Amino acid sequence: MRKTRYAIAALLLAVMTGGALSGCGESSSSMRSLDSATAAEVAEIASADERLTGDLENKTIKWMANWDINPDSTGKNVPIELAIFQSRYGGKIEWTNVAWDSRYDTIATSINGAEGIDFFPASDLDAFPRGAIKEMFAPIDDYIDFTDPLFEPMKATMDKFQWNGKHYVIANSVSGDNCCIIYNKDTIEENGLKDPKKLFEEGNWTWDTFTEQLKQFCDPEEGRFGLDGWWFEAGLSATCGVPYIGVENGKLVNNLKDPAIARMQDWMFQLGSQNLVAIGVGDFGWSEMPNYIGEGKELYFPAGLWKIYGAKADWSKVFGENIMFVPMPKDPNASEYYMPCGLDGYVLLKGGQNPQGVAKFAACKRVTITNQRANEIATQQLIDDYGWTQEMVDMRKKLDEMAQANPYFDFFNAVSSDVSTLLDSNENGIRAASKGQTPWSESVSAIYSAIDAFLNQYNG
Repeated sequence: MRKTRYAIAALLLAVMTGGALSGCGESSSSMRSLDSATAAEVAEIASADERLTGDLENKTIKWMANWDINPDSTGKNVPIELAIFQSRYGGKIEWTNVAWDSRYDTIATSINGAEGIDFFPASDLDAFPRGAIKEMFAPIDDYIDFTDPLFEPMKATMDKFQWNGKHYVIANSVSGDNCCIIYNKDTIEENGLKDPKKLFEEGNWTWDTFTEQLKQFCDPEEGRFGLDGWWFEAGLSATCGVPYIGVENGKLVNNLKDPAIARMQDWMFQLGSQNLVAIGVGDFGWSEMPNYIGEGKELYFPAGLWKIYGAKADWSKVFGENIMFVPMPKDPNASEYYMPCGLDGYVLLKGGQNPQGVAKFAACKRVTITNQRANEIATQQLIDDYGWTQEMVDMRKKLDEMAQANPYFDFFNAVSSDVSTLLDSNENGIRAASKGQTPWSESVSAIYSAIDAFLNQYNG
């Protein structure tokens, strides 16, 4: 899945280094290298950071995902954490490729076949608590020391991923790039609108100003459309600060009747009923049209920043040369500025052969994030490889700080296919109200009891 591949590549804070590391999937035939001075810096970081302790007897860890951590034939950069893992521990990652749609079936088959796969990404936010409920994952408590200086800052986040008293996610970082508003600055200026970035900096980027901007711009009959994309419903939902399905004290919680969710869904209903949502309006059709941002026909495209983690020549063809992004607008009634958060992390698979090695690799990732120079090297890639402006880099940093201050995770896609099918539907799920046809109260009446029954079953 292209979305996941680029999202994770970005979250890995990838940078280039010398030497090829290959897995069971693609080979590293077109990898680029750091200059010798920077490569030496990376080696120095690996040897000098005293937070990296101990050694590894078993130096190979086995990774299963639909994307490879190792460099591959696409010319993908070597993540700095992988370079550190190799340099400090002699580590190696073997990759088992898995199809996106059958990931969890393949995990079950692998466990039953005693293949000894060690770890799997938690970054898609659909692994927990699903894998804990189905006993596919192993707790991390025996391998991660929550008092360790590297992991102690992430304990509060890891505490959110507990099931039956055990932790199940090694959280490396929380990011603010999960879903943002991408827009074209030229379109904003040409239509006499105030730059969303300025509204944000003034503390006035809210549901209200967001709606007003859409009203001023949208005219479907004239080919001017508003809110596009497949992610805006969940992205806007996060801003009220209450997840549809939460996890509290190791139990699933049904929040569909929460007043904050009702208020947010009522607002989305108004957006849809006023033709401010692009999909399905006028001649727009039923597919997303991100290229309309670049053509000046569309105002906002909410999506993960993976959409612009790549060569500028690629993303500028879609969004235009002069783009910017801001967080989802603040709920004016929320006590804090909540936003959909990204998570970089791993889960341990049941029957893994080297969980200690995964813990050491995670430590290398934490060094990458928390070592100032290592982070600077990684951040520079946004400018050198992706063609970002300093303004964009600074905004992403701000989004990460906001996400880390108020981590928000919703588990409605992470319980079971039964729950996600109900809640991700266009008929009575979280998307229905934004079509301007089905009020949230009707959807809650239709699905609440079924959701409750599933959660009670899984809670035991």
